[in-house]
Amino acid sequence: MDELTTTDYFRDNVLPKRPYIKPEWCQAALSHPFRREVQDDGRIRHWMFVPELNKFLRVVTLEDGKTVHNAFPDRRFKP
Repeated sequence: MDELTTTDYFRDNVLPKRPYIKPEWCQAALSHPFRREVQDDGRIRHWMFVPELNKFLRVVTLEDGKTVHNAFPDRRFKP
């Protein structure tokens, strides 16, 4: 598996608030998303179901589709 590329925001703000988020989940969401959607600002949302959370994880990347900027269990996601 390639090493996950992340923003400073993800490392400094997201992971400290959500230390349970595993890099392999983020990588899997990028590689094999359940759904992918481009936001108005060009960032890309990737969703995948994480059985350990029993929820869909939303992983937001920069426009390159590879650099992880945010990740969180998405309570509002409807498959």
